[in-house]
Amino acid sequence: MTVTATRTAWRAVCPVDELEPAWGEVALLGERQIALFRIGPAEVYAVDHLDPRTGAPVMARGIVGSKRDRPTIASPLHKEVYDLGTGECYTAPDYRLGTYRTRVVDGGIEVELGVAR
Repeated sequence: MTVTATRTAWRAVCPVDELEPAWGEVALLGERQIALFRIGPAEVYAVDHLDPRTGAPVMARGIVGSKRDRPTIASPLHKEVYDLGTGECYTAPDYRLGTYRTRVVDGGIEVELGVAR
């Protein structure tokens, strides 16, 4: 059995000012398509761009909203609603959206990705 260790790496994506509030954009990080959503001045969420139900690359075109005090994204295809922070699906619990930690450093967005060693 082969065990692969993973470590994380922060990847610079773009200046935070390049994202429109409550609107998604896609970044290609290596071979991953990541959807980015700016919710507040320095509050940015990153999730997989692939829709968990269909596998289509559409999540950046989803509808940003909220459930209670949690920011959400609704898939543009079948309208499943996902928590942007946890990836939990509120409308279909069998689905889960991949999420990534983000941070804003000197006005730029960085996304944390797992890297195999």
